[in-house]
Amino acid sequence: MELWTGTYGGALLAPVVLLPFVGMLLGLLLGGRQVQRMAFVFMPLGLALAVGIAAAWLREGQTLVYLLGGWAPPLGIALRADGPAVVMLLAVAGVVCGIGIYARADFGTPLGIKESRAAFSYWLLLMAVWGALNLVFVSGDLFTLYVALELLTFAGVPLVCLAGSGETLRAALRYMLFALCGSVLYLLGAVLLYGGYGTLDIPLLAEAVQPEPIARTALALMTAGLLAKTALFPLHIWLPPAHGGAPAAASAVLSALVIKGSWFLVVRLWFDVMPGVVTLPSAQLLGALGAMAIVIGSVVALRQERLKLLVAYSTMAQIGYLFLMFPLAFDATGSVLIHGPALTGGLLQAVSHATAKAAMFMAAGLVYAALGHDRIADLTGVVRALPVTVLAFVLAGIALMGVVPSGAYLAKKLLLDAADGSGQWWWTIVLQGGAVFTAGYVVLVLVNVLRRRSAALILVKRVSRRSEFAALALAVGSLLLALAALGPLPGHLVSNPLAPSELATTLLVLVGGALLALGLSRAPVLAAARSAAGAREGRLRHAALALGIAFEQADRLARRWPFASISLLTLAALFGGLLLVDAPK
Repeated sequence: MELWTGTYGGALLAPVVLLPFVGMLLGLLLGGRQVQRMAFVFMPLGLALAVGIAAAWLREGQTLVYLLGGWAPPLGIALRADGPAVVMLLAVAGVVCGIGIYARADFGTPLGIKESRAAFSYWLLLMAVWGALNLVFVSGDLFTLYVALELLTFAGVPLVCLAGSGETLRAALRYMLFALCGSVLYLLGAVLLYGGYGTLDIPLLAEAVQPEPIARTALALMTAGLLAKTALFPLHIWLPPAHGGAPAAASAVLSALVIKGSWFLVVRLWFDVMPGVVTLPSAQLLGALGAMAIVIGSVVALRQERLKLLVAYSTMAQIGYLFLMFPLAFDATGSVLIHGPALTGGLLQAVSHATAKAAMFMAAGLVYAALGHDRIADLTGVVRALPVTVLAFVLAGIALMGVVPSGAYLAKKLLLDAADGSGQWWWTIVLQGGAVFTAGYVVLVLVNVLRRRSAALILVKRVSRRSEFAALALAVGSLLLALAALGPLPGHLVSNPLAPSELATTLLVLVGGALLALGLSRAPVLAAARSAAGAREGRLRHAALALGIAFEQADRLARRWPFASISLLTLAALFGGLLLVDAPK
């Protein structure tokens, strides 16, 4: 039984959860323009609380605990903040503040209007998403985590349809229904655990759970359900239409933040609740799904004609990286799941993705607002009209490529070190090759915006400078994220960024990305150069286009309801079977 000692850090856990909900309720009560003002009052307060929790955790050197009502588990409920929770609290607070500054231009209440429906809803939902995520990070038992996850879903779904069109409404309903299917599986697993062990408190359950049928069944069901909420391939039925059709400020929240809640819960289940139940084959399945998401998501992203859909499919690909850490977290014998470089790399990848992906959606939204469209082939000359916006998009893309000193670079180094230590060389290919796909869609956009325009570019709207610099700040933050963590890392992980090997790797990634963009993009990127290259290049282009079409067809098939439903149940059964592979005789 764990007792709270009355530390300062523990006392901050309840306020960091309640503060966004208090802001939401005050905004709902006051209405009109006051809801936005409440958001801008509570955002810096929430960031300060997250910083205070991080400082207390560093000072005390142990998990911060707060007992609600003074009752210890299993009778009471405990809030806990360990290292991963502290990292995610800080990251989400920073990204929420950046998105809030950006959204002020899109969801501010116009002068002369007492209340705007879209603006009123957006600020309430933003604070609800923030509060639900904070509850996910600090919850100490599986049922509270379920409640937090449902709050997150029901706050995220309305963000999809803020535009009010029939298409976005259908996307929101699809998101809600499939997420609820995942919730049913998660809740069923939680019920099995409670029936088998009499508690859902994470530390108590971790002590009691055994690698037996009830635990394996619960873990398989809960993992599959959470993958549906995270939209890991092939369970991404709702992600492209939801992220691609929502307003940019809402897409940034959905892509950068909302999907992190269910992913973090998978981390909790595997590393903290049932590390003795998981097996290397089941982790290999998670990694394989991540690798498939990287390849298929990136190829389909390169096939898109709209910038926001490109970013939406790149989100599908980047989700795959978050699951590569699970097989790499096993030791060299493949029998023990450890808290080591792989977990640190996965968390760093999640933070890097949150900051960079928010910046990319924000930049794409600014392009759409300025031009009235986001057709990639018609972005010629945008770099002259929107240099800060283009810079934010490119820097965010470079950060996701894993170029030093980005957070993704450091995450890749940690995961490569884990792959080397565990002898899983095949994941090295995925980690190194994935950056080439990311470079592909960055190069595709960059080539189009840098083209000379014969006539003057006409802007339908002047974008907010504040919004541009909010996107740029998040992109720069992701690009410089490694600088905040270079100190405690082993020296052999971080080599000289100007060393020939590092420069050669970066050059190969860019060249590979350029070749992918040339071959797979729907519209020719360099038509004149290609026509002069001869028939052989034409045949290569034809083969690449055929491959891209095949991947698009696979994506469309995976996003049909029958296929997605069967995939969900099949994955639950597969996880259940693979959890038996290394079971003791």
